[in-house]
Amino acid sequence: MKRSALHLHSDKHFGILLLIAVVFVFTATAFSLLCGSVSISLSDIYGALSHGAKTAGERIFIYSRLPRTLGSLVVGAALAVSGGIIQSCLANKLASPAVIGVNSGAGLAVTICAVFGIYGGWQLSLFSFLGASVAVGIISLSSLGRRMTKSTVILMGVALNSVLSAISDALIQFFPDIAVMNADFRIGDLSAVSFKKLVPSSVAVIFCLLLLFILSNELDILGFGDEIATGLGLNTRFYRALFLILSALLAGCAVSIAGLVSFVGLMVPHAVRRLGVLRSRRLLPLCALFGAALVTLCDTAARSLFSPYEIPVGIILAFVGAPCFVIILVNRKER
Repeated sequence: MKRSALHLHSDKHFGILLLIAVVFVFTATAFSLLCGSVSISLSDIYGALSHGAKTAGERIFIYSRLPRTLGSLVVGAALAVSGGIIQSCLANKLASPAVIGVNSGAGLAVTICAVFGIYGGWQLSLFSFLGASVAVGIISLSSLGRRMTKSTVILMGVALNSVLSAISDALIQFFPDIAVMNADFRIGDLSAVSFKKLVPSSVAVIFCLLLLFILSNELDILGFGDEIATGLGLNTRFYRALFLILSALLAGCAVSIAGLVSFVGLMVPHAVRRLGVLRSRRLLPLCALFGAALVTLCDTAARSLFSPYEIPVGIILAFVGAPCFVIILVNRKER
């Protein structure tokens, strides 16, 4: 009886959080579509969807506001879920795509693509994924092979970030034409999002999210540790590699859309866990929703607070994320 009551309480708790997350996403989407340096009315949105872009407001909605809003939703969901997976696989709540070098690996790949004139499409998403995968491989193989501590893994990720960023800087020195693009890219910016850049990455992100939801039980078992997971019959090496590849694909797609957006993969999974959600079947959907809403709201603020001027969304997220990172560190130290 007690166990049944506890289960009902857990379901009710998750249902309330899921409802809050959905409302949060819809609210963030509405603000993003309507607000900005140029305000758009509901009639502009209806007209653009019904008969195409004829007026100035309808053209702004179709060619700028809609892809930018969809891009912020996809980027936030991808980075938050990627961070949750990496934290579970490495058993380190301070790990995230930005901290352990995944974003920088994808960023270096995007810089190489820019050198060869590739600025969008499936090629950019593919190379971003490959760059993120290389970074994941370096960190995971080093941590597993040498039994590194959690703090050492983080420090190694910081060092890897520096090396990959240095390589990107070297490429910019040899190819100065890509410097302007790379400046916004390294901060994290959504102003140049187009459907050409968005569609292939969105398809890959949706595929990864569906596959991760199916494999959520295996991710929970992997989080128990290698010894317990092996005792329960799980092939830890295979599933850890699979989950890290999926996290790299998510981070790579996000980087190909918005550049090096930081702190989302760290803050959102940590906040959702603090709300009492630990099982991956519930954690990952909430991370996707809250991450999507967070990036969308921050992007709306980035283009509205200093209108008619815009600032990159990465600056807003840095102001929000840096204090949160310090608070997480202090709380872990106290415990």
